[in-house]
Amino acid sequence: MKTAMISALLGMGFAMGLAFTEEALAQDAAAGEKVFGVCRACHQIGDKAKIAVGPVLNGVIGRKAGTYPGFSYSEANKNSGITWDEATFANYIKNPRAAVPGTKMIFIGLSDEQKIKDLIAFLKQYDADGKKAQ
Repeated sequence: MKTAMISALLGMGFAMGLAFTEEALAQDAAAGEKVFGVCRACHQIGDKAKIAVGPVLNGVIGRKAGTYPGFSYSEANKNSGITWDEATFANYIKNPRAAVPGTKMIFIGLSDEQKIKDLIAFLKQYDADGKKAQ
């Protein structure tokens, strides 16, 4: 009886640990902020963000590609028909030039799936005005 109870408790603990681990691995905005360090060379985000080499990324998830005001996009981006959601952004950031041939973005790509998820979690925190969700 005691052994069965211990086994049941261990099994429940293991299952809960897996659930928490999966959720923690799903998306981590804090880790995504570190990934964004690479993006900072060309992009800004937040309430004081300005156009740099690349467009401001405030509210990028949910925005139509090639539409940030004042940025000079390639015709390829403007005419891509993409509206950035998690899937389209993930595909693009893996290899921008393959996803949108003719893009001006020179970034070689990000291949680590977890880093991509974390980056998206970080970007999703910012609305179009650069306000960070609490």
